[in-house]
Amino acid sequence: MNLPNILTLSRIIMIPVFVVIFYLPVGWSYLVSASIFGLAAATDWLDGYLARKLDQSTPFGAFLDPVADKLMVAVALAVLIEEHAAILLTIPATVIIGREIVISALREWMAEIGSRASVAVSYIGKIKTTAQMAAIVGLLAFPPGNLWADVALVLLYIAAILTLWSMGLYIRAAWPELFPAQADSRNR
Repeated sequence: MNLPNILTLSRIIMIPVFVVIFYLPVGWSYLVSASIFGLAAATDWLDGYLARKLDQSTPFGAFLDPVADKLMVAVALAVLIEEHAAILLTIPATVIIGREIVISALREWMAEIGSRASVAVSYIGKIKTTAQMAAIVGLLAFPPGNLWADVALVLLYIAAILTLWSMGLYIRAAWPELFPAQADSRNR
């Protein structure tokens, strides 16, 4: 167990903490749950940085990091959908959650056939993640109708658009493996 892996595990531990605090019947619950989510999002960047800087990348960390990210985002979006029951929030949230499921399955399948590198994280994915995390922090912190909640919702739509774009990039990269007969016929 090294520091980057401990940070990754801490993200998973923070999930039920921010959910419980979000639902507390006190005035500060939204802001504190958003702060916990923001801290968890910061550890996402920090654990990757430290793993590279300290040369502490491990197979366990490589497995757990994306799992922690997806759990954190999916749970936060599910909490927001349940709490606010708004179609304008539900649409981008379901796009993001759906994409995560598709890409996780695609990465798993590509790894199984030995082609995981062809579906590596892209630069668009990093921008998407930043927009998504900032949007979720804003949506957790501020109730609907607040100017900052509206800004966060716009960011969530930007994240959803980037989500679809990055999914297209992943699928395009995996296309020859998904449909080898079509790839072979194009190369002739």
